[in-house]
Amino acid sequence: MVEIIAACVLFLISAGLFILSYRSFREKGFLLNNAYIYASEQERERMEKKPYYRQSAIVLLLLGFSFVFNGMALLQGADWLYWLVGISVAITIVYAIVSSIMVVKR
Repeated sequence: MVEIIAACVLFLISAGLFILSYRSFREKGFLLNNAYIYASEQERERMEKKPYYRQSAIVLLLLGFSFVFNGMALLQGADWLYWLVGISVAITIVYAIVSSIMVVKR
């Protein structure tokens, strides 16, 4: 019973992440990116937001998949699915670092 409730919470979190990712791909809503959040008002007005929206959308999408894999592993008791969680988190971290470097270089 506890596993089912925990998996439902994980699936709800993943659904929220997928919704935020979709909105970021559409460039709608608040830009969930540190470069934007910590920028001054003048920098925000001059900033090209499209690459930051894309970066945030991809990171949110990858995190959503990691929560789905985590919930599936919890429900099915398949420990091998935790490898998918780890791989998706590692890919997310590498992507975030590499894409941040690429955006700054532009």
